[in-house]
This record gives sequence, structure tokens and C-alpha cells, in this order.
Amino acid sequence: MAAGFFVVLAFMCLLSYSKANFQGDVLYAFKLSLNASFGQLDDWNPNQVNPCTWSNVMCDHRLKVVSVTLSYLGLSGTLSRQIGALKTLTSLSLQGNDIHGKIPREFGKLTSLTSLDLEDNRLTGEIPSSLGNLKNLKYLILSRNALKGTIPESLSNLDHLISIQLSSNQLSGEIPEKLLKVPKYNFTSNDLNCGEDLHRLCVSAASYTESSSKTKLGVIVGVIGGLICVLLIGLLVVCVAKRRYAGLKREVYVDVAGEVDRRIAYGQLKRFAYRELQIATDNFSEKNVLGQGGFGKVYKGLLGDKTKVAVKRLTDYESPGGDAAFQREVEMISVAVHKNLLRLIGFCTTTTERLLVYPFMQNLSVAYRLRELKPGEAVLDWPTRKRISLGTARGLEYLHEHCDPKIIHRDVKAANVLLDENFEAVVGDFGLAKLVDVRKTNVTTQVRGTMGHIAPEYLSTGKSSERTDVFGYGIMLLELVTGQRAIDFSRLEEEDDVLLLDHVKKLEREKRLDRIIDKNLSNYDTQEVDMMIKVALLCTQPSPEERPAMSVVVRMLEGEGLAERWEEWQHVEVSRREEYQRLQRRFDWCDHSIHNQDAIELSGGR
Repeated sequence: MAAGFFVVLAFMCLLSYSKANFQGDVLYAFKLSLNASFGQLDDWNPNQVNPCTWSNVMCDHRLKVVSVTLSYLGLSGTLSRQIGALKTLTSLSLQGNDIHGKIPREFGKLTSLTSLDLEDNRLTGEIPSSLGNLKNLKYLILSRNALKGTIPESLSNLDHLISIQLSSNQLSGEIPEKLLKVPKYNFTSNDLNCGEDLHRLCVSAASYTESSSKTKLGVIVGVIGGLICVLLIGLLVVCVAKRRYAGLKREVYVDVAGEVDRRIAYGQLKRFAYRELQIATDNFSEKNVLGQGGFGKVYKGLLGDKTKVAVKRLTDYESPGGDAAFQREVEMISVAVHKNLLRLIGFCTTTTERLLVYPFMQNLSVAYRLRELKPGEAVLDWPTRKRISLGTARGLEYLHEHCDPKIIHRDVKAANVLLDENFEAVVGDFGLAKLVDVRKTNVTTQVRGTMGHIAPEYLSTGKSSERTDVFGYGIMLLELVTGQRAIDFSRLEEEDDVLLLDHVKKLEREKRLDRIIDKNLSNYDTQEVDMMIKVALLCTQPSPEERPAMSVVVRMLEGEGLAERWEEWQHVEVSRREEYQRLQRRFDWCDHSIHNQDAIELSGGR
């Protein structure tokens, strides 16, 4: 009975998973049929089932695919019928490729579609009558193909059409009368059966209605003159309104558990010119380098208005369509606003460059303050380290539990926690792994992070989750307590523990707190240090399921629930250690028995 229940449960879970991720399957099938043989869509990865990070794909806030734009990418092949399953798709553009074959009738199932552009390909066959089911369609562009047959009468049902472009095909028969009332149309260069009154519509390169073809030149001139007057008046109104409302901005306020104290002003994410950032950083001079990591170098910059900024120059961007995808992700990340998250000022894109612009953090990073201080600079005191631990936790909690969709950092470490003028923790580089992965890759998943900070399951499988960040956060807490790096080969001289985590675990078991604490710290509360170490060890458990969520970490740092969790962990850890020792004794015994003839004989048959 129980087995049957679990079979049903598993089937339901599988069904739910299938529904949630079918978009990726549909688009991947679409890619295969299009034959992107030159790597144009390499980041359309079948193992990354959420297509919202794929190049040339746009999703709405519910992570539903709404737009696919694959114009002029040198695609060949045919059109997949499966695309008809994307009921939320509003725009599909495949203009200027080398696609052949027929337009599948399943395109008529794209009931949300407002724009379909298949212009300038090698499509053959008839225009499917099923396109008449696209009640929301405004733009139907099928020019410059090799389409045959008649124009389906069903297209007359498209009441919202603004433009229909069917020129330069091999269409025949009559034009449905209702299509001649569409504001913009072009049926030229076909074999359409046009009466004398409609002959001009079949041969002219412009789009006219029947009545407009008979309009006199004087009327046209008058209309044009009137339009010019209207435009001038409209321009004057806009200028007056702009001056009147200068300085007023449409703002959206975000409030999450009292922690958000910044405002998002739409349109305030600035797009910088490359030359502007080049001048600000003295042509990306090495003397202005603030740091370097897996995503590229960070340069100190000074804008024309004397604003100090940090310019992150991302690496490895070459794929077609990457610019649009990059902008979408930048806009999504810019909406994550929290006092413990680094605010994005703007960005710059060129054909070869991707740059992000942030405020300059006066006190640099936690890693710098722990290990790279210059003579005369103050050491981080214990109260400041406590405040940093809590601020970082709150920033990560916001990314994991209050962003939609949630953002996984994937490289949490002291070097990525910055300090403002008041030494408040500001988490930087969040979302960059997602940005960089927008344009990737033939590999299933690309592991991003820094050795010593990477969770074991992420390193072994390439699959990350919010619990991956929790592990990195735990290592960062150990950096705060000890001042040491996550990996330190100098410890090989005294012991085997190169990893900071193993080193602290051993010292904690031996109750040698004096060997754990940073030697640069003179005054600290031993109970608070003990508490932070316990939270760190709970965060760095081998199994991701056993690690606490960041909201629980925040509560533990505030003094709630730590004792109970620590006691549970101690029981588990003791059991693990005993099991390990038992297995070790068995291995030792086996190793000994190989060299013991009596033992070999006793283990034989009796």
C-alpha cells in the first residue's frame, strides 16, 4: 500500500516537473529543427530547463516565455510543430534566415501571439488557415518567401491586425476584402487575381486601401500638411510638459521586513557610453584595478560629474543575441534592492564588451580588511565583524526568499562582501553567475566560485541552490572569526588540514578556541565567538538538506534557536564520527589480515 502511494506521489511529482519545465523542452526541439550549426544558440541547453536565461528568449515576471527573436542569425532547417505549445508566446521573429519547408498549422495554437515575422526565408507551401485563430495578432509578416496557394479567408477574422505583409511570394487567387481595410498591407509581387480597380494593390510597392488609391493629390498634400501641424503642436506640448514635470520620477517602493531603505526609480539604470567609462578609468589602467575574480577585473573610476564608481569589466562575451539577454538580466538584478546588497548604477554594452557600474565602496572588501591592510589602517574589531555577519546574512536572505525569481549568488566569500563608509556589509557580485551563463555553453552547468568556498554538491554535480550560498556564507563566517583564507597551504607544515573548515572543526572538537580566533583581535566576547563558529559549522554541513535557510541563520545570529540546532548537529556528528572510526577499524583489520596466514585460513570455508 505504501509502495503504491509513493509510486503515485512520484508520478505526480514527475508530472508537475514536466509541466513546469516543458518550455525548455519545446524551445530545444525548436532549436534542433532550425539547425543552428554554427553555435548560434549554444546556450539553449537541454539540461538547463528554464529557458529564461537563454539568449534571444524573453520571459515575463512569472517566468513564462513571451518572446523569441531569432532574426538574421544564419539559421537553416525547418519550423518545429512543437512551438505551438507555448501558449504565452506573444512575439516570434525569424526574419532574414534560410529556413525552408512549410509553416506548421500548429502555429495557429499560439493564441497569445501579437506579432509573427517570418520574412525573408525560403518557406514554401500554403499559408495555414489556422493562423485565422490568432485573435490577438497585430502584425503578420510573411514577405519574401516562396509561399503558394490562396490567401486564407480565415485571416479576415483577425480583427486586431495593424499590418499584413505578403509581398514577393507566389500567392494566387483573390485578396479577402476585409484585409484591404487593414491600416498597412502589401500584396505586391504575387500572382494574385486582381480586378482592374485593385490592380494597383498588386503591383505597387506601397500599401494603400482601395479608397485611398482614388484620393486626389491635393487632398494628400492637405493631409500631410495637417499632420505636420499636428506633430509640431504635439512636440510643443511635450516640451512644455517635460519642463513642467522635470525632476518628478515614477518610483516603486519595496519593503521587506523593514530592511529595505532604498528606492527603485524606473529609468534610472543608466546606459553608459564605452568612451565615458574608458575616460573614467584612464583607459582601464592597471593602476586603477581594485580587484580581479572569475568574472573579470574591477576598476576604480571617476565620472565626469566627479562621482567615484567601480567598473566591473566582464569577460567572455561573444555570442549572437547576448546583448539583449544581458540587458534583460541586468534589469532583473537591478530590481533587487536592499541595504545589504550592492546597488547597480548602470551598464555598458558593445559588440565585445560588457561592463557594470557600481558605487565605489570606500572601505573596499572584508577580505581586504582581514588580510591586506596597509600600515596604519585599522583592524576590523569584533562588534564590526558581528555586524558584517548579520548584514551579509540579511542580504542573502533577501536574494533567496524575497526576490522573484530568487537569485543564487554562487560565490559567497569575504572578497565579495564590500564595506561602505560606515563599515556596513554590502553583498556584491550577486547575479553575475546568471549574467555570465546567459550566453553559455556546451557543458551541462558551469561551476562558478572559488575553491575552498564551493559546496561539495555543487563541485561534484554542477547543480547549485540557495543552500550552496549557505555553505559559502558559513566559510565566510570562519574567515571573519579567524582572519584566514579558506585554503592555506602553509598549514601543511604543522598539520594535514589545508581547508579552513577542517582546521576549525578539529580545533573546535579539541576546545582550543585560542587557536581559532584571529590573532589581530585583542578584545572579543568568547561566547559570541563560540556562537558564530557554531552557526558556521551548521551552515557547512556536507548535506545541503541539513543546512539552515538564510532566514534561520539570521534568527540564530540574533540568538534564536541556535542551541537546539547545535545539539541535534552534535548527535549527528558523533554518530558520523563513530561510523567512520568503525569503518576505519574494519579497513585496518582487513589490511592486517592480508599479511596474516592464520587469519586467511580462518576466513576460509569450514
